[in-house]
Amino acid sequence: MASRHGRIGILVGGGPAPGINSVISAAVIEAVNSGREAIGIKNGYEFLVKGDTSQTVDLGIPDVSTIHNQGGSILHTSRTNPTRRPEDLETCVATLEKLGISHLITIGGDDTSYGASEIARAASGRLKVAHVPKTIDNDLPLPGDMPTFGYETARHVGTGIVLNLREDARTTNRWYFIVAMGRHAGHLALGIGKASASTITIIPEEFKQPTVSLSEVCDVLEGAILKRRVSDRPYGVAIIAEGIASKFNKRDLRNISGVEIPRDEYGNIRLSELPLARILRVEVERRFAERGEAMGIVDLTLGYELRSAAPIPFDIDYTRTLGHGAVRFLLAGSADENTAQGAMICVVDSQLKAVPFEDMRDARTGKTTIRMVDTDSLYYEVARRYMIRLEAADLEDDEMLKRLAAEASMQPDAFKRRFAIKS
Repeated sequence: MASRHGRIGILVGGGPAPGINSVISAAVIEAVNSGREAIGIKNGYEFLVKGDTSQTVDLGIPDVSTIHNQGGSILHTSRTNPTRRPEDLETCVATLEKLGISHLITIGGDDTSYGASEIARAASGRLKVAHVPKTIDNDLPLPGDMPTFGYETARHVGTGIVLNLREDARTTNRWYFIVAMGRHAGHLALGIGKASASTITIIPEEFKQPTVSLSEVCDVLEGAILKRRVSDRPYGVAIIAEGIASKFNKRDLRNISGVEIPRDEYGNIRLSELPLARILRVEVERRFAERGEAMGIVDLTLGYELRSAAPIPFDIDYTRTLGHGAVRFLLAGSADENTAQGAMICVVDSQLKAVPFEDMRDARTGKTTIRMVDTDSLYYEVARRYMIRLEAADLEDDEMLKRLAAEASMQPDAFKRRFAIKS
């Protein structure tokens, strides 16, 4: 018989990611088998900060035994920020106590993780929190360089879509500009681009300055198109990480979009509402039009199609371990005072590891640290070497420079100045 004392609550925050239901399933099964009652909290922190205890559901093994291979979230999700105001945080903790929840499992990305750590801190030992990191962006710094759950499925599904589009590009002799989700980092874009052998992938990490101009990004795209055309291939696929837009000068962003920059409850730019693919297409088409050419470019944004996909076996396997591990952590005593109130649940070398929330915080911002693509790694080097893009060597090769300049209807010296590779 499950105990109503010390109930285990489960909630989901942020955007969907393949594998959420598998975490919920494994956690509920382990909780019930351990004699605890599992309570699903609907819509993340949304109703907790309002003091509303009605948006919960009792979860038993029959409710979750077959949901592990389903996409989406049976508990739904939201981006409500429980740390937005001190009173919201206090209400959130009080509502959890009113529900009889002494242990909480949160499933989410960097923002949900931050909210979970603040709830654990505000509860001062009255509530223990286990956070299961998820995001298709793969931008949480998990130990052992493990991916965040959902990323591998998103990359798998995204690669299949791009492979179809790549064949369409070849068949119709046109270009596709595809923006892939990734608020800060370029992991998903690079993973899809590398696996699908796309012509070029552009990620924010390759631009070393704090900001990048629209012109610089379009220079890279235009240069890749010209280099492909020199090789008698007038088609291609460019994958662009949406995080590029986060490096644009904010004033330029307003000018580009023509509207006030939309932000979510955590203050992040709503990049999904910024038509980045269209912006890049229009600018590159304008450049070719000035030379009297009509470019056939198709723009689209890839992301929502991936987030609620059914998880592939890797993510099902991975998330069942994480859900089980979250409950085992919550019910075990902690000899480490740094994890006594809560921790992030990870898998390292096939073993569960509870990482203190403090270890995941950026000392400067106080928020969860972001994992960026390491452009000095072999992984990135291989991806870069198989892209078609202008390189410094192209501009130093007189014959190649002459052919590129002719394709752009420019003199070689002018082309070299115009497309000088910035270090």
